Order: sequence, then C-alpha cells, then structure tokens
Amino acid sequence: SQRECSLEDQSVVIEDEMAMTVEETSVDSLYPTAVLIDELRNDDLQIRLNSIRKLSTIAIALGAERSRTELIPFLTDALFDHDEVLLALADQLGDLTPLIGGSAYAHHLLRPLEQLASMEESAVREKAVESLCKVADKHSLAALEEHFLPLLRRLTRGDWFTSRCSACGLYCAVYPRMSAAVRADLWSLYKLLCNDATPMVRRTAASKLGEFAKLVASDVSSNELISLFTFFATDDQDSVRWSSIESCIAISSLLSETQCQTFIKPLLISLFDDRSWRVRCVITDKFLQIQEALGESVSVAVLLPAFGALLKDVEPEVRTRAAEKVEQFCAALPASDRKTEILTHVLPSVEEISKDPSAHVKTALALNVMGLAPLLGSELTIEHLLPIFLTLLQDEVTEVRLNIISTFDKIHSVIDSSQLSQSLIPAIVDLAKDCKWRIRLAVVEFVPLLATQLDHKLFDETILPLYLGWLQDPVFAVREAAVNILKQLTNQFGVDWTVNCIFPTMVDSATHRSYLQRIMPLFCLNKLCETIDAKYVIEKIMSILQLLSGDDIPNVRLNVAKTLLKVGRTIGRNSMKKYVKPLLTKLVNDEDFDVRYFAEETRTALQLNI
Repeated sequence: SQRECSLEDQSVVIEDEMAMTVEETSVDSLYPTAVLIDELRNDDLQIRLNSIRKLSTIAIALGAERSRTELIPFLTDALFDHDEVLLALADQLGDLTPLIGGSAYAHHLLRPLEQLASMEESAVREKAVESLCKVADKHSLAALEEHFLPLLRRLTRGDWFTSRCSACGLYCAVYPRMSAAVRADLWSLYKLLCNDATPMVRRTAASKLGEFAKLVASDVSSNELISLFTFFATDDQDSVRWSSIESCIAISSLLSETQCQTFIKPLLISLFDDRSWRVRCVITDKFLQIQEALGESVSVAVLLPAFGALLKDVEPEVRTRAAEKVEQFCAALPASDRKTEILTHVLPSVEEISKDPSAHVKTALALNVMGLAPLLGSELTIEHLLPIFLTLLQDEVTEVRLNIISTFDKIHSVIDSSQLSQSLIPAIVDLAKDCKWRIRLAVVEFVPLLATQLDHKLFDETILPLYLGWLQDPVFAVREAAVNILKQLTNQFGVDWTVNCIFPTMVDSATHRSYLQRIMPLFCLNKLCETIDAKYVIEKIMSILQLLSGDDIPNVRLNVAKTLLKVGRTIGRNSMKKYVKPLLTKLVNDEDFDVRYFAEETRTALQLNI
C-alpha cells in the first residue's frame, strides 16, 4: 500500500543515515527510531497506537536535533493511518516543543499539525487545533509572523472545508500578540470564514465568534459584532443558528443595555420561537447564561415570557431542558418582583407539565420544583406548590416519585409541622409502602429530616410503624438504610425512646426464621453501642448477643463476634470480662473457620486472655 511504501522508503533513508554515523552514535541511540519505524508499519492498530504514545520518550532518546531532522519529517510523511492513531499523534505533537529544542524550533511542528488540521475526521482536527494553539503560545512574535500566520492564511483559504473549519479555532491564539495592522487583516480573514458558502464552516465560525469578540472588541465597532451575530442568528441552517447562541452570551456582555434592547432582544425572541426544536433546545440549555449576560431589566421583559413558553413547548426535549432550569431561573429573577413573576409566568406552565405525558419532563420537574418553595414563602407554597408536589408524589413513574422525595429538604424551612402532617405525611405513608424498593429506600433516607420537623407524638403515630417495618424489609438495601439512620433518630428522640420503641422489634427479629432478618439486630447494635450508655448495653444488648451466639448459621455467629468488639469497648474492662469473655470463649472455639477468625480478631483487639 501507499503507506507501507512510504514508510519503507523513510526506513531506508534513516537506516542509510544511521550507517553513515554509526561510528559516532551508539546503537542504543539508534534503536528508538528503528523501533518506531517498525511499529508504525505493524498491522496491529494497538501496536501503532502504543508507538505514537511513546513519541516523547523516543524524542528524549534521540535528542532535540535528531528529533527535528529525523523524527518530525518521518511523522509528517506518515500521516495516513487509522483515525485513532492520527488523534493520538495530534495530541502528542502539541507537547513536543521542549523536546525538539524549545521555542526557537517550535515551527518544526507546524507542518504535521497543519496536515492533521485538514483531516476529514472532526476529532482529529479538533485535537490538532488544540495542539496548534499550544505550539503558537511557544512561538516568539517574529516566529508567529514568519511561520504561524502563513499557516493560518493557508487554512483559511483552503480548498477543503475541513481546513477552513480548523482555521476558525486558531485566531484567538494569535490575535492578542499581533500589531494593529495584522489584527485588521486577521479580522478581515475571520469575516471571510463567517460568510463561507459551506454551513459547517459558518457553524464553526459562529461557535468561536463569542470568544473572538472579547479580543476584538477594542479594535472593531460593536455594530460589526452585532451584524455578524445577526447574520448567524438568521442563517437558513439550524446548526449555524444554534451555534450562534454561545456568541450571543459573549457579545451581550460587551454591549450597553440600550443596544441589547434594540438589537439582541428581537433576535433572542426569534430564537426562542425558532422553527427548529434543536435551536430551542440549545437556547434553553444556555438560558441561565443569557439571563446573566442581559441583565435584570432585559431578562424580565424578554426571558420570563419566553421561559414560560419553553416550559410548554411542543417538543418534550425542550420542555425537559426548561424544567431542569426552573429553580435556578426563578432564583435569578429580581427579588423585588420575584414572587409575582413566578406566579404569573412560571407556575401556570409548571402546573401544566406536572401532568405531562412525557416521563422525562416530569422527572426533571420533580427534581427542581421543590426549590421554588423558599422563593415563594410558606403561604404561597401551601396555596400553589403543595398541589403540584402531591401530584408528582402520586405519579405512576418511579423516577418522578424518587426525585420529589429526594428534594424534600428544600421545604423543611418553609412548611411547619402541622401543615406537613396534613398535606405531605399521608402521601409519604403511601410511598413508604410502595412496591418499588427504591421508593421505600428514598423515603427511609428522608426520615431523619422528617424527624426534626415532627413532634415526638406525631412521629410515633405516623412514621415509627413504618420505620419498624423497614427494619424487617425483604430488601437488604432498605434494611441497611433503616439501620444507618438509627443513631440519628436516637440522638433526636433520646435513648429511652430507642430502648422502648426499637428494642422490642430487634428482639423479635433475633428469633425470625430467616437468618437475614436475625442479622439485622446485630447491625443495629453496632450503631447503638456508640450512642447509648453502658448500662443499657449490659441490660438490653447482651441478652440478644447471647441468643444469637448460638445461632445455626455461621454468618450470624461471626457478626456476633464483630459486634462484641464494639460492646467490649463500651462497657469497661470489668464488665467486659464478665459479659463479653464467656461469649468470645465459645466463639474462638467455633467449628466454623470464619467465626473463629473474627472471634480471635475481637479477642486480640480487646486484649482478653482466653
């Protein structure tokens, strides 16, 4: 093939050069180049990739001069390979400047990178542009003008659209360092790309305009920037229009409020109502940045009605993106009129999509709508948001219910316990019995926060029966979560509450026919040993450990051995010898190896002689 012939020719050339210098150069210094040539010709893609990824090592072995005169030319002539190899090469070349002699020789890397920047594969081009920007930064001003600017002009005027696309990403790398005359020329060249006949080039130019506008703002009039943005925002290709949105954010920040009102506002309104759903999707994604860039006055006048409309867009993907922004968008509204604006422009749409046929829309809304409660306050939350919360809590889609539960913490400072018990507790009770274990798990994880909101009596009446059921749930993840919050509940309600309300269930579980249920009390005791007094440990815990130490299942007995370590550290030396030592004596002689192992570990840690 062409690649093999070219590599073979290059191999012969370098081998001839090696022969001429063999007396001056050690075999070791020649070996890396020979290996590189051999591996680049290998049919195995992975071997060729590994060779490319070792370029820095090879360059170090060859030295700066030979890397410039042999390695780089060889790589330049070998630029026809699998895209993955070319991508790796484009990445490696950007870091080779120090290894080929430093900044004075950085221009040697431009030729292969220029070819890579013209490749058909976009990922290769993007990486080549990234590396070219790195290399440009290493050039002196004179070297930029002598070597880099000609490259930029060639790419800008290239026959293939691929080179012109790559050129769009290079202007920001050189513009700040150029003289006024050169800057003017570069701006003229960039405008050529903006007016290119190929949509892909215009799209790339549109996406880079915002970054470039910040650099040229002091050299060109704002009218020119507005004109270019207008050109892109009204392009007949939707890909160009959505690429212009990022530029809108940057350009708006450079304009006065009057200019934004006069020029940017009409264009934004057209983009919010664009015929392409992809454009509406992108502008919804950028909504918060646009809101920040335009300032409060323009935001309220333009963005509020637009946001309400996007929440009710005909395309589910657009509604989903808008639902994800509900909380942040409303939080950024001017505080003086925030409540009125939310009630007028946002809540009607939110209420509508809470019953949306698309599960994705409701899932996104459920994760964000709770954040409106602190913005509206208690009275308005109860009147307007609670019905929406309850609707989402009862949704048939599991993820919707999960998301609304996971954000309950956002309303704990807004709704008092009486209102919580009247409106949300019944819904929570229903969810706690949900057939989907992930729903039950989410409710369990919410209980500690709920415990801080409810008085002792109300918690015992409504949540405690559910909690005791979770401790015996058939799904381990739910039982584990219930165990993990036991310490928090004990701190909240006191040790006496735990002893009186929780211990009876642990005793029942210790005699359950399923060994998985019998282990649960041991997990609880591990948590409680750190919280309750030694007298409760002796009075309540040791009887359960005594019972389970004789269990038929080794897994139960080894967990007894683990728990005894916590117990021994809690009750003191004398009580340890009296209550813990007899059980450990039995367990260190257990017939099961694992039980004996953990019992011995506990004995050693407690320093008991048995």
